[in-house]
Amino acid sequence: MGPVDLLTDDLDGLREFYTRGVGLSPISQGDREVTLGRDGVPLLRLAVADAPADDPRQAGLYHSAFLFPDEATLAQALVDTATVAPSAFQGASDHRVSQAFYFADPDGNGVELYVDRPRDQWRWEDGRVVMGSTAIDPNAFIRTHLDRGATGPGAAVTMGHVHLRGGDLEQAESFYADALGFAVTSRTDGALFLAADGYHHHLAVNTWSSAGAGTRPDSLGLRSVAVHVADSGELDALAQRLTGAEVPYERTDDSVTVHDPWGTRVIVSAVA
Repeated sequence: MGPVDLLTDDLDGLREFYTRGVGLSPISQGDREVTLGRDGVPLLRLAVADAPADDPRQAGLYHSAFLFPDEATLAQALVDTATVAPSAFQGASDHRVSQAFYFADPDGNGVELYVDRPRDQWRWEDGRVVMGSTAIDPNAFIRTHLDRGATGPGAAVTMGHVHLRGGDLEQAESFYADALGFAVTSRTDGALFLAADGYHHHLAVNTWSSAGAGTRPDSLGLRSVAVHVADSGELDALAQRLTGAEVPYERTDDSVTVHDPWGTRVIVSAVA
């Protein structure tokens, strides 16, 4: 997954949350826009906009999920995020394939900070990964894993997955699986999980608060989602699927831009 693009009316507040808390670093910044990431890789773009607040009853972002390389790095990010935004914590779950901790940024955008369990511990049944949701004590996780001798943010963080709100799961599957080409890896009540290359999920769509939602109104929050593929051949195949499905798109030499059934912009780019 590439960077998530958000619109905000509180650029300073979001920048502080994602840098001092989550542990991202500025890659480029100006008065009205900033790009944050790790090791020079963009993970989040923030831009100032004058628009209404995001409405959770509409399609949009459920959460951006930042994948940490190990438990110690994640534990430090949990401490830092809770220090910067003490009221932001929303819960924690062991999903069998991962351990996840949930926050809301100052605009209310969902944020997941997580670490994967080793792949040989993931269980698959009939082509679907087995996931669950068991409560985690965040304080116990921090006590167990925090490296109090660490002097910096440690190894790189990536955009592990993006979880969206949509209006209908059948429409979501038609678009994200049939047209974009992701594989369905799991289904739960009101949610669909999709991935490439045998991962548990790179994308998810749920209808928990947004069932029946139509085209997204202009608002703060999600502006676009980015997906990276290996080469232009994959873009050619994507363009053929979109044409066959009669889904409008824009093509350049190194990207395809398309909108999902609710108007969320998805930018698919070839990244060597």
